[in-house]
Amino acid sequence: MAENTYDAIVIGSGISGGWAAKELTEKGLKTLMLERGRDVKHVKDYVNANKHPWEFPHRGGRTQQMIEDYPVLKRDYPLNETNLDFWVNEKECPYTEVKRFDWFRGYHVGGRSLTWGRQSYRFSDLDFEANSKDGHGVDWPIRYKDIAPWYSYAEKFAGVNGSKEDLWQLPDGDFLPPMELNCVEKDAAERIRQHYKDARRLIIGRSANLTAPHNNRSNCQYRNKCWLGCPFGAYFSTQSATLPAAMATGNLTLRPWSIVTKIIYDKDTKKAKGVEILDAENNQTYEYFAKIIFLNASALNSTWILMNSATDIWPNGLGSSSGELGHNLMDHHLGVGAGGIVEGYDDKYFNGRRPNGFYIPRYRNLKSDEGRGYVRGFGYQGSASRQGWSRDIAELNIGADLKEALTEPGTWTMGMGGFGEILPYHENKISLDKTKTDKWGLNVLAIDCELKDNEKKMREDMINDAAEILEAAGVKNVSKRNGDGTMGRGIHEMGTARMGRDPKTSVLNGWNQVWDAPNVYVTDGACMTSGACVNPSLTYMALTARAADHAVNELKKGNL
Repeated sequence: MAENTYDAIVIGSGISGGWAAKELTEKGLKTLMLERGRDVKHVKDYVNANKHPWEFPHRGGRTQQMIEDYPVLKRDYPLNETNLDFWVNEKECPYTEVKRFDWFRGYHVGGRSLTWGRQSYRFSDLDFEANSKDGHGVDWPIRYKDIAPWYSYAEKFAGVNGSKEDLWQLPDGDFLPPMELNCVEKDAAERIRQHYKDARRLIIGRSANLTAPHNNRSNCQYRNKCWLGCPFGAYFSTQSATLPAAMATGNLTLRPWSIVTKIIYDKDTKKAKGVEILDAENNQTYEYFAKIIFLNASALNSTWILMNSATDIWPNGLGSSSGELGHNLMDHHLGVGAGGIVEGYDDKYFNGRRPNGFYIPRYRNLKSDEGRGYVRGFGYQGSASRQGWSRDIAELNIGADLKEALTEPGTWTMGMGGFGEILPYHENKISLDKTKTDKWGLNVLAIDCELKDNEKKMREDMINDAAEILEAAGVKNVSKRNGDGTMGRGIHEMGTARMGRDPKTSVLNGWNQVWDAPNVYVTDGACMTSGACVNPSLTYMALTARAADHAVNELKKGNL
C-alpha cells in the first residue's frame, strides 16, 4: 500500500470521528484520521485538570484581553482561563453572521468530546416520526427499531449511567448504575409525580460519566472538572475511550494539523477517491487516498468540506444535487427557565460535586397537538444545591464576621432551564462567504438562521411551566428567567446535510451515505433530519457505529 493510501479516511476526531476510527480499525481497515488542529494527549495535556481555583491568576475568570480576543466565546459561560486552549482561536478562524449565531468550536484532537456536557439520551419514534406526522422537513429514513441495537452498543462501550424509567418518549438504555438525586431533588421529584399524576417526572440525568470502573477506565471522582479533561478517563471522550481502542488495533494513523479542503471525486466511478489537505503548520498541500471516507468534522465544517468538493460537476459542491446541502440548520433553543429557594433541609448537605443534574423529560404534544400553538416539545435540565462561600450576605460586607458566616453553607436553591426543539427550516442555512477568508486563505462560512414563531411560542410554555413545576415541588420565591435564545447557544449544531429517503430532497440516504458518492459517509450532526429536544451526541455515536458496520460490509461485497 502506498504511503498516502489507506483503506479508510476519517475526517475529524471528535465524538463521531473517534467512533468512526474505532469501528473501522477494529474491523481491520487501515485508517487515517485527519484533525485540523493540534494533538491533545490523554492526561499529559490536561494541564489544568488538577489545579485549585487559587492556582489560576484570575481565579478561573476572564480577562479584558480574553474578551477582546474571543468576541463570540465571551457571549456565554465557555470563556474563562481554565480551558481556553480547548476553544478555537477566533481571529484565525472567523465566520460571518448574517444573523447572530453563537458558534463555540474546538479545533484539536478530541474536539468537543473534551468539553461536552455528557448528557446522553436516546431519540424515540416520537422523534423519528415527527417530520412525517406534522409535515416539517422530510421523513427520517430510519425508525427507532433500526438504531436501538446501536444505541445499546454505544452505551455499553461509552459507559452511560442512568435510571430505568419506562417512558416511551425517552427510551431506557443499557445503563451503568445511576447517579443519585440529592435529598431536595428526591422530595421535589415525589411532589411533582403526585401533583401531575406522573404525567411529568423528574429523574436523574443520563450522563456519560462512569459510576463504576469500565473498559480500563476509572469511575467518576465527583470533582466536576470534566471540561478540563479527566485524568481518570471517567467520562467518555475520544482521548479516554475511542482513540485508545483504535490505536490498540495497530491500524490507525493520526495526522493532526491537517485541514481537509476538499474530497477528491472521481466522475468516472462516481465515487470519492481521497481527500486534499492543507497542512496547518507548513501551508503545504497533500493528497491521501482511500476506498471509504467518513466525514466527521462537525455539522457545519463537514458541510463546508462538501461545498468545496467536486465543484466542477456540482457548482454548490458534492451532495448538493438535491438543493438541500447547507440548509435545515438546527440547534436547541434554551436560556429560559426558573429558580427559587427551598426552605428547610438546613441539617442536610450533598456529597462531592456531582457532574450531572436532574432531567424532566418532554411531556408536551406527546400523543397529539395539545392546542398550545406549536408542534414538538422540550425538556428541562437542572439541579438543587446549597449556596456556598461566594454568596452575598447583605448585612455583612467585610471582616471576621463575614468570613465566619461563609464557613457555613447557605440556603438551598433549585433551578432548571429548558431545552426546546427547533424545526428544520429550509431557510435556516449556511453558505460559503466568498468575500472573507481565514488565516489560511480559505473562504469562511456565512451563517443565516433564526428562531421562528413555533420556537417563540414554545418558549412561553418553557418559562411558565418551569415556574409552575417548581412551585408544585415546593420551591419558594420562584422567579422566571427569560434569557437569550440565540441559535448556536445550545452547542448542538445539526442539519445542513440531512438524511432522507429521496435523493431529490436529501443529501444522505438511510445509511448516512452521500447520494452522489456512496463511499462517503457523514455521521456527525450534519446528518440529522430533525433535532428532537434531547442532547444529540449519543445518536451520533450510534449512527456512526451503524454506518461503519454497513460500510465494511459493502466494501467486502465489492459495492464500494
